[in-house]
Amino acid sequence: MTDLKQDMPTIPEPTDGTTEEEKTFNEIAELSKNGYLLLKENHIDEAENSFRKILDLESDNNYALVGLGDSARKRNHYREAVDYYTTCLSFHPGNNYALFGLADCYKALNQYNKAIEIWEQYLQHDDRNITVLTRVADAYRKIRDFKQSKVLYLRVLDMEENNPYALIGLGHLHYDFKEYRDALYYWQKMLEMHEQSVDIRVLTSIGNCHRKLKTFEDGIVYFERALTMDNNNFYALFGLADCYRGMNQQHLSVGYWNRILENDPNNKVILTRAGDAYRNMGDYEQAITYYQKALDIEFDVYAVLGLAMISKIQGRFEEAAVSLVRLIQSDAKNARLYVELAECYMNLGEKQKAISVLQDFQKTGIRNQMVSDMLDRLRA
Repeated sequence: MTDLKQDMPTIPEPTDGTTEEEKTFNEIAELSKNGYLLLKENHIDEAENSFRKILDLESDNNYALVGLGDSARKRNHYREAVDYYTTCLSFHPGNNYALFGLADCYKALNQYNKAIEIWEQYLQHDDRNITVLTRVADAYRKIRDFKQSKVLYLRVLDMEENNPYALIGLGHLHYDFKEYRDALYYWQKMLEMHEQSVDIRVLTSIGNCHRKLKTFEDGIVYFERALTMDNNNFYALFGLADCYRGMNQQHLSVGYWNRILENDPNNKVILTRAGDAYRNMGDYEQAITYYQKALDIEFDVYAVLGLAMISKIQGRFEEAAVSLVRLIQSDAKNARLYVELAECYMNLGEKQKAISVLQDFQKTGIRNQMVSDMLDRLRA
């Protein structure tokens, strides 16, 4: 029997006057709007489905490619996101959203030079975008380009006085370059702006500046305030412990080291710091326990040094010297090890050995005042 359908004339479907091209455009617009709304609400799977439907209709659609890049970036799948953004840019050079996303991915991948290159391209189209300017300044800070980073942060402050991201960036920048007084200035400005709702990180950053400047009593005020906001904040506890250590109040310092260890019992650095505190308090048994706990985790120069110092204090100079010689083999540029070893040899009556040890350090090409002064005394 003949299939009648194939002989029937094609009857056009009723339309509302829109062309197929217009229908496709409208469908893409709706899918795009829906996709970005879903993405904003963190429904990433559904958002991706919308963006892929767009690509079925238009394979080089910039909204879909950027949307898929943003979706991958939200999942922290940065390399996948890079592929989508670069594909978009191959079809749509200069697309700001693709450039922004691509630069952010490179930043997340710690490829700061690449991030800077992309952000600079973005700024050619929009050189007053504060968000991008602060990101570029952050990236320059990460690659330790102090001058360029500072120029951009200050440019942001010229555009928006007291911009918090620029102030925070300048605080970190000066701190990273050991310009602690300048860092303190910017962190204090942040505190003045948000006195009643200050971020705990601002308080610990101010405290750390005082710690580095050795104005320990001033630092304690900020670390204690931080602790009222978070009783177990690592940076506040560490800051307080280190300030009291700097003030030689080991009995107060050790309490904060132990509070950190309650939350993080296998923190090797803190175990050695606590060991040092007990050693300086004369509680050698406790100090040995803490140093040994650190060494049970893995080899630690300062734990072995602490044990050697106890041997030295207790008059076991040969035992201490053996440990110090081994430490120098693994940490040949640590001036303190040579000074401690030289003192052991002096206590053993071996002055020439002490001089030779200090001369060995000088052969490394590093200048150290403590080593030079001790050599001068021994040669006198």
